[in-house]
Amino acid sequence: QVRLVESGGGLVQTGGSLRLSCAASGESVKYYAMGWFRQAPGEEREFVAGVSWSGGTTYYADSVKGRFTITKDNDHSTTYLQMNNLKPEDTAVYYCTTPLSADNRPGAYWGQGTQVTVSS
Repeated sequence: QVRLVESGGGLVQTGGSLRLSCAASGESVKYYAMGWFRQAPGEEREFVAGVSWSGGTTYYADSVKGRFTITKDNDHSTTYLQMNNLKPEDTAVYYCTTPLSADNRPGAYWGQGTQVTVSS
């Protein structure tokens, strides 16, 4: 059984930064690709960023390229999402998921989500 726990959300002003964490537990979870998705009110959940199991390959939605960075620490089974230059349109609940598919579709496991609110 895989368990994912997100943390690090909060309220920040436009242009600010936040770092989200996703702590994973479960057998072999360190060998899974990880992804971050987000869901704004009234919107569908959308892909934000993904990372291969080794951490060597990363993927980003066009809307966050150059502002967000995903990293994976296999020693601590934690995946991070560094978010810089935040914009009001980044406001959403952010979820981590695993195992991320080769075409960045979400896996069977989800965390509970963490709220990110960017004020203008």
